Amino acid sequence: MERIDKNNYYLDICETVLERGTCLRRNFAAIIVKNDEIMSTGYTGAPRGRKNCCDLGECRRQQLNVPRGTRYELCRSVHAEQNAIISARRQDMIGAAMYLVGKEKESGQLVENASPCSLCKKFIINSGIEKVIIRDTKVKFREIYVDEWINNDESLFGDGGY
Repeated sequence: MERIDKNNYYLDICETVLERGTCLRRNFAAIIVKNDEIMSTGYTGAPRGRKNCCDLGECRRQQLNVPRGTRYELCRSVHAEQNAIISARRQDMIGAAMYLVGKEKESGQLVENASPCSLCKKFIINSGIEKVIIRDTKVKFREIYVDEWINNDESLFGDGGY
């Protein structure tokens, strides 16, 4: 029997975590790993104590046909990356890796070209996380070093979308 590689091991755990997500459009999960130990997990969901979109049966962004990567102020949810970061100690994030998986709610397919939004990138940069590993297929993934986001500051030229 061939063993699964470490990156896909953590990405598979991420896929299980995202099943807790409450978004009606797409759900993400994030896991912060340091020294081969899970420091925290996060998934997409409304702030504690507020009703989730899945409980309400509606999504404001979906109702308004808001394009992906824009107008997150209309979203009820806290992003998976943000939830993982606020659940971890800063000392446990410095030099760590964040694993990220997203799935479309309707089709169950992996989110194509998944990437943290511009706000989550800022959270990740400030957290001290060193790299982000994003699942593209069941076995393929991208590894992005956070320094790339620092050196290629999209806020100077981008529109905030992805």
